[in-house]
Amino acid sequence: MNKVVKFLIYLFLSITAIIYLAPLVWVFFVSFKTNKEIFTDPFGLPKSFFIDNYTFAWTAGKLGIAMSNSLFVCVITLILSLFLGSTVSFAIGRMRWKISGLVLVYFMTGMMIPVHCVLIPLFTRFAKIGLSNNLWGIILPYLTFSLPTTIFIMTGFFKGLPNELIESACIDGCNIYQIFLKICLPLAKTGLFVTGLMTFIANWNELLLAMVFISDDSKKTLPVSLSKFVGPYNTNYSQMFAAIVIAIIPTIIVYCLFSNQIVEGLTAGAVKE
Repeated sequence: MNKVVKFLIYLFLSITAIIYLAPLVWVFFVSFKTNKEIFTDPFGLPKSFFIDNYTFAWTAGKLGIAMSNSLFVCVITLILSLFLGSTVSFAIGRMRWKISGLVLVYFMTGMMIPVHCVLIPLFTRFAKIGLSNNLWGIILPYLTFSLPTTIFIMTGFFKGLPNELIESACIDGCNIYQIFLKICLPLAKTGLFVTGLMTFIANWNELLLAMVFISDDSKKTLPVSLSKFVGPYNTNYSQMFAAIVIAIIPTIIVYCLFSNQIVEGLTAGAVKE
């Protein structure tokens, strides 16, 4: 590759990285400022690191309870989404039955339904069966809206697996469950990591459903608790930015942990020497 082209590629990637990282770094430094410093010198470094912003955000904002609620909701949704999505995708992608294509289309229609269309029907139905103001009342719609994407991605991974591996497993006497658990699922781990990341981050940042279905402060998730830092007449920006930093730390940790797994999954082959 020409050195000039290589230099331009690295330059473009560096500029892109700066564009994405600059807002995050700015929010981090602003979270240590006072409101006066934010308005007088918004882009400068803090004169002194004001830790009380984080103390107030964690205690008065009840971010600890909200974070535990979000973690519970996201983990349960993630486990159910990966389990149900992978089993359905395996049935669609690797098993032969007449209406497999129609079933895939049925699940794909869920990707075209906006969440705003189901708010009122879900709210009235959950109120009748006792799921309003309940964490399980948002886990179910989270799972419903996560499954179409999970099934769409995982079906592609299962269809792309070599037929020879499945045939060899059948010859060796493996049943359908062993083929799924021991052959196909490990080879499709890249899809599991990708869909897992998408599901976790999307549900961690979800605000609308949690705000509509949850009214008890002890059951509110993290995005709903963050909205309380913005008032109709006054907003404490320094404390709000501190709360935002606390909220994004888990997503950064999860992404850093699973990003390496995704790269390893992309480079790993089905047959090793």
